[in-house]
Formats: sequence, structure tokens, C-alpha cells
Amino acid sequence: MASAAEQLAANFSFSNLGKSRELRQRIFFTLGALIVARLGTYIPMPGIDPAVLAQQVQQQAGGLLDVFNTLAGGAVERMAIFALSIMPYITASIIIQVMTSVFPELEALKKEGEAGRKVLNQYTRYGTVFIALIQSYGIAIGLENWGNAVIDPGWFFRITAMITLTSGTILLMWIGEQITSRGVGNGISLIIFVGIVAGFPRVIGQSLEQMRTGAASPFLFVMITAIATALVLGIVFMERAQRRLFVTYPKRQVGNKIYGGESSHLPIKLNVSGVIPPIFASSLLLLPTTYASFNAQNMPEWLSTIVQALSRGQPIYMLLYGALIFFFAFFYTSVVMPPQETAENLKKYGGVLPGIRPGKKSAEFIDYVLTRVTVVGASYLTVVCLLPEFFFYEYNLSFAVGGTSILIVVSVTMDTVAQIQSHLVAQQYEGLLKKSKLRGARR
Repeated sequence: MASAAEQLAANFSFSNLGKSRELRQRIFFTLGALIVARLGTYIPMPGIDPAVLAQQVQQQAGGLLDVFNTLAGGAVERMAIFALSIMPYITASIIIQVMTSVFPELEALKKEGEAGRKVLNQYTRYGTVFIALIQSYGIAIGLENWGNAVIDPGWFFRITAMITLTSGTILLMWIGEQITSRGVGNGISLIIFVGIVAGFPRVIGQSLEQMRTGAASPFLFVMITAIATALVLGIVFMERAQRRLFVTYPKRQVGNKIYGGESSHLPIKLNVSGVIPPIFASSLLLLPTTYASFNAQNMPEWLSTIVQALSRGQPIYMLLYGALIFFFAFFYTSVVMPPQETAENLKKYGGVLPGIRPGKKSAEFIDYVLTRVTVVGASYLTVVCLLPEFFFYEYNLSFAVGGTSILIVVSVTMDTVAQIQSHLVAQQYEGLLKKSKLRGARR
């Protein structure tokens, strides 16, 4: 079965794109919205001394700020109005998903369809504002402790920072939702994608500079490029991989008509959790390093030893990173695709797994399959994330592009290509309807 990218390459032509006015408008709208999102990463927050801030950020390299700065497209090192990026929205979405499986009231809203989904989305927006206010207050306090980074410390600066950063997150959230509804692709994912891709020219420049100065050999650069290419191919293969459970629908008679008697499949992706486990694992592990960088002078010796052991590239960091990826992969998969709920949905619509009773037995079988699939998916995520870490810190390379960044770029590209292909196919069907002059084609 050909992938969406292969189908797009086979059927794509500029004439088809020119004929599809709606797709062309969606693409232009998406590009315009992403340009606005990028411009916001260059508008500085008021009350900051840029020179002192740049010096302090450079000293904090390798900590949690590096992760957030990569996902925010460089907005953190410039302390722009989009410094929080879209991370509060992602955190609020995950919290709402977890609470949906815990609280029956939220679970009932989830089952109400479109109306319930709108209410949950509104709760997610409220949670985004709350989380953004807390994070922006923490950033304001941290900036005040960074020497002379803040021109006039105090409550006026803190309130200004909270309003500015929270407003930037809300604007990014709105831009992402507009891209999803009026553009092409998932808006939130595309904003993160553009931020990561915007840093690639700097990475290439750093690598060329290291080769020019002799800090890195050309052979090592070629080897890293080959590894990155292999990672991209592996990610494409694994993200397309599915475990399909055969499902049959028995025949049933309603009046004089017979319905059902069809067969289908329940697709289970090899990587159900996506990029959430690496992001959460790296954020949790880098918290001690970030705290130590803010309080280096008052830190006790035993805490300094722990922080050193948890630094990036250290063996304990690697082991804990892999273990946390496994944990979050299983945890988030159980939230996104609970076996009991999946089995109930199959039973509700008359679907039967061959040879397995509906209800509890089906849930146990789905859980059995999902557990083994998640082991493979978590192992794949661990290899993708740890392999670049090993090479970059083993050879002391400063132009590192993490496995999480490559994973996000490839996954978002595949999803966007699939949506473009679906729009082109829909446009071709509309053209067939118009040519055949079928009744109702104008409608």
C-alpha cells in the first residue's frame, strides 16, 4: 500500500494545484499564519537587557532552557513575547486527557460528541491561561535572579512579564487553531515544526565552522549526516507501521433490509504516544540541572554531585532518560487508547474480534496486543532519542540536533503531506461530479 507521500508524488502537478482553489487558499493562509508566529519570536519582552540576557543564556547551555528554546524556535534566548511558545497548551491538553479518564463527568462530556468536545476544548483553553500565568511568573522571578538581566526588578516587571508572555501563548494558541480549521495540517504541530526547522541553518553554520577550525573532522560530519538520514528513514517506517486487528460486523435485519456482514480492521499505531514521552522525559531530567544553574553559589556538595551525574551525556542520564521514555510511552498510551473503552465502542457498533467474546475478553485481548506493540514503540523512541545524544556528547559536538527534534519534524511533515493528498483527492472527486453532471453536483 502506497503512503500518502508516494501517492502525492505520483499524482501531484502544478496544474492540479492550480485547479484546487480551496487548497491553494489554505496553503497561503497557513504560510501567512506561520510567518506571524515566527515574527513574534523576535519581538522582545519589555524590561530586559538583551546583552546581559544573551550572556546568561549562553552560560545555561545544556539545561532545560535548551529544550524549551528549541521548541520555541529561539524565542527563549531572546526572551520574546512567544518565549513560552505553545507548551502551556500542550500541557493543559494532556492534563485534560488524563482527567477525562479519572473523572466520570469529563468522560461523559467526551462521549457527547461534538458538543462535549467543544466544552473540553474550552476547559483546555482555561487551563492554558492558568499554566501560562504560573510559568510566566516563574520566568519573571528567574530573570530577576539573573544578575542585571532585568532593568527594573519588582512587581511591575513581574506583572508586565506575566501579561506579555501569557498573551503571547494565547495568540499562538489562536493561530494554531486557525491553521487547523482554515489551513493545512495541525496548527499546533506546525508551529513547533517551524520553530525547530528555523534553527537548522544555525546548526549547519556551526558544523561548517567547527570543520573549518578543526574542532570536528569532515569524516565525522559525514558520519553524523548518514546517521541522521538513517534516523529519518527509520522514523518514517516506524510511524507508518500498524498492528491491525481484524473486526467483523454480523448481519442484522431491519424491516425488509439486511445490514452489516462487513469486515474491517482496528488499526493500532506502533507509536501511539507520539513525541510526548521524549519531551516529558527530557524536561523532567533537566530540571535539576536548570535549578543548579540558577543557584550555583548556594548549592551543597551532595546536590552538586547529583546534578553532575544527571548532566546530558552521562551514563545515569542515559539510563534514566530511556526508562522515563518507556514509562511515559505506556502511561500516555493508556490515556489515549484505553482498552476497556475501545472494546465497549466495538461492542456498541456490533464489531466482533474473531474468536473472542465482546466486552471483557475483547478488552483483555486489545490490552495484550497494545502492551506488546507499545514495547516496540517505546524501544524505537528510546533508540531515536539516545543515539544522537551518545554521538553528540561522545565527540563533544556543539551542533547537536536531538532525536526529539528529528522525530517532530518527520512526523509533522508526514501528517501535513497526508492532508494535502486528501485535499487533492477530494478536488479530483469534485471534478468528476461536475463533469458527469450528476444530479445534486451543484449542491
